[in-house]
Amino acid sequence: MDDLAAAHDHRFDIVTSRVLNAAPAAVFAAFADPQVLARWWGPKGFADTIHEFQFQVGGVWRHTLHSPDGRDHENEARFTVIEPDMRVEYDHNSGKRFTLNFRPAPGGKTLFSLGISFESAEAQRAARELVSRSNDENIDRLAAVLRQ
Repeated sequence: MDDLAAAHDHRFDIVTSRVLNAAPAAVFAAFADPQVLARWWGPKGFADTIHEFQFQVGGVWRHTLHSPDGRDHENEARFTVIEPDMRVEYDHNSGKRFTLNFRPAPGGKTLFSLGISFESAEAQRAARELVSRSNDENIDRLAAVLRQ
């Protein structure tokens, strides 16, 4: 796994990547199916309630992340790119853009990356530690679901 910070298109990214032991189609399907997605989306200890999931360009994803300390975090996103088995992008109500890439890797595996784009270097620096840890935990949960 590696964390990269890069500026492109005047955005500042935090990207976490990992090779997963499943084909890109299976990893993509774990995101595209809201019942499966709810089982792994969010950092360790979080639960996710999906209220609306219109998995199409322009579609809305509304969900509540429930943290272990009992707080609820309301999320709303709008899908901007969906390339089956390859890539998903969405704009989050926090002003961030999320990008998920599903790249074929040797042995029928997937190089999965979860990236979050920030509008400024300052915002990216302030969030770096939390986002990097949260992305790792999120991918840990995805890997566990894929093993089931």
